Amino acid sequence: MRVKRTKKSYFFLFITGLCLAAVLFFPLPFYITEPGIAHELDSVIKVEGGTKEKGELMLTTVKIVKATLPTYLLASIRKYEDIIPEKELFGDEETDEEYNVRQLYDMNSSKNNAIMAAFHKIKRPYRTDFKGVYVLDVFPDMPAEKVLKPGDRIIAVDGRNLVSSSQFMKYVQSKPPGTQLKVTFVRKEKQITKPISTMKFPMQKHKTGIGIGLMDDIKVTTHPKVTINTKNIGGPSAGLMFSLEIYNQLVKQDITKGYKIAGTGTISPDGTVGRIGGIAYKVVAADKAGADIFFAPNDPIPKEWKKKHPEIQTNYQEAVKAAKDTKTNMKIVPVKTLDDALDYLQKLKPKE
Repeated sequence: MRVKRTKKSYFFLFITGLCLAAVLFFPLPFYITEPGIAHELDSVIKVEGGTKEKGELMLTTVKIVKATLPTYLLASIRKYEDIIPEKELFGDEETDEEYNVRQLYDMNSSKNNAIMAAFHKIKRPYRTDFKGVYVLDVFPDMPAEKVLKPGDRIIAVDGRNLVSSSQFMKYVQSKPPGTQLKVTFVRKEKQITKPISTMKFPMQKHKTGIGIGLMDDIKVTTHPKVTINTKNIGGPSAGLMFSLEIYNQLVKQDITKGYKIAGTGTISPDGTVGRIGGIAYKVVAADKAGADIFFAPNDPIPKEWKKKHPEIQTNYQEAVKAAKDTKTNMKIVPVKTLDDALDYLQKLKPKE
């Protein structure tokens, strides 16, 4: 016997389907963090006339996705998938746009530092040119909010070309509240000049400004030329691995010796390796990619941090724990500097 469907029953089914889809795929105010990828660097970094390698040097990433009901439920029971409230990821006042700009700026800064660290190590000269003051974020209810956007590059104020972000801050803070400044900035390759008034910060009455978070925007010029193409990967944590890849293409000896080498850590121009977040996810990503070695920052924990957070561990300790949990054969190597990583690789026997 065939049941006859009415127009009302079809409409009910349609509405039910829409409601179900909304429940399943509507974004929640949470993000899921999980292991990303381990990406080889010889296709990302090109040094003119650089040498080739037998093994691989790889950066590692953390994947961050907006949570839906199904992904939220799965993350709550899966290991190495964590649920982070939206406010915890972005902060109370940071927007999605500001977060993305900050991540891309951190990546650009990481590239510059990596180039300088590698060239410093082999004692080759490089040149740094100041391009302007990079706007990382714009504070709400401050004068700059109606004029500037994250990603803008301020190049002059009141007709004076800038030579550093500190010069810009000193000039702005020297002006009394209500002073109108002519700020020249570049947005999407277009130069714009607009007035912005100074104002006392609501939470810092002793401080005057226009209401932006800023950093120096510099360009590093080298010979031979170094090109780093990271597309939409953000953050500062690939610095160490960038430096190792640049160094390896600059020197004749192949430091990989046939091994697949992953790792993480920020880098300073002097070669100091710094702490990063999400290292456990990166260990898992490196293991899945078949890495033999993983470099982990062996960052000293300040006493005041340890006092407030007794459970805190160094990146190296976190990485060792993740390696044990995943039962990987990958060697976890602690490093505090670029030299530490290079010394370890120098002592390695070539892979058979």
